[in-house]
Amino acid sequence: MNIHEYQAKGLLAEFGVPVPQGGLATTVQEARAVAEKLAGPVWVVKAQIHAGGRGKGGGVKVCKSLDAVEEAARAILGMQLVTHQTGPEGKKVHKVWVEQGTDIARELYLAVVLDRGAQCLTVMASPDGGMDIEAVAASTPERIFTSRLDSAHQLWPFQARELFFGCGLTPAQIGEGVRLLQGLVRLAVAKDATLVEINPLAVTGEGHLVALDAKMNFDESGLKRHPDVAAMEDPEECDPLERKGQELGVNYVRLNGYVGTMVNGAGLAMATMDAIKQAGAEPANFLDAGGGADEDTVAAGFSVMLSDPHVRGILLNIFGGILRCDVVAQGVVNAAKRVNLQLPLVVRLEGTNVAEGRRILRESGLKFETADSMAEAARKIAELTREAR
Repeated sequence: MNIHEYQAKGLLAEFGVPVPQGGLATTVQEARAVAEKLAGPVWVVKAQIHAGGRGKGGGVKVCKSLDAVEEAARAILGMQLVTHQTGPEGKKVHKVWVEQGTDIARELYLAVVLDRGAQCLTVMASPDGGMDIEAVAASTPERIFTSRLDSAHQLWPFQARELFFGCGLTPAQIGEGVRLLQGLVRLAVAKDATLVEINPLAVTGEGHLVALDAKMNFDESGLKRHPDVAAMEDPEECDPLERKGQELGVNYVRLNGYVGTMVNGAGLAMATMDAIKQAGAEPANFLDAGGGADEDTVAAGFSVMLSDPHVRGILLNIFGGILRCDVVAQGVVNAAKRVNLQLPLVVRLEGTNVAEGRRILRESGLKFETADSMAEAARKIAELTREAR
């Protein structure tokens, strides 16, 4: 789960990381009122969306008067902000963060990130802040310094000092950086974060460190332990179909293709999407119906996929282990009637009671295509969706 910059800065402050003073605004008048409470003479108005590159898209404005704050808020609020992370459709801005301007002498990059390969949290630091870290890694990888946390999720002071020494900080700044980074690590561990990123981490004209921007991702499986973090989710930033899937109780992730998929098990779902691509088609979603793919679950999955105007056909791929294929088949038949399914549907069943399941599909009176293998199912749905196109 992602959160907004203003929410991330609130968490940073809670764990002792210095951030500029600021306030949230949803109207032009609120933006001016926030600025009036902050010391000038410079303010920054920042669009709050779940995407990077906001400044390049016109979503960050530096203002040198209260009137300029109003003008910036008026321009940003309601705009469809397009960045390299939003895609060409962009995201609508519903709120802005107005903060006190900072005298910036240098910009660094600092993050605590989950390294899935090493299976541990890793700290990354670079003297090239304010840039996309991917670009730094591609052009000058030697300017990225890393250090892994130990098995107790501990970063030792000497590790932090080495990172900041590589970034060229003074001894006094390194001391500040060690305390700041230890707060960052505590936050990541305490809140089950998979990413806590500060970019840029500013060195001010007076030589102090301040987090000018913040990005955080959290493990959704751990949100039940952190209701305070879960409460930060912004429904306006979620894909409407993914939100609908969540409300209906199915694990749905929207993709860019046109073949809807419903599978029981994440591994089988990934393999099914690979098979669809190998057959020359493009999957429209990841949908894991889980171990209880009953009529209600199948109907919910159909409902979500039919809400996507790009879907031209559906592939349902079920392996019955504990789940019986005859129960799934009857659920598919009933669900298809409930939602009045008109799109091409290919069903592949395998496992417990598969013969009875296939009989139920054959005798349903509905226009199902069936397949004995995953590759055959993928070929069939690819052909049917090409015809529909």
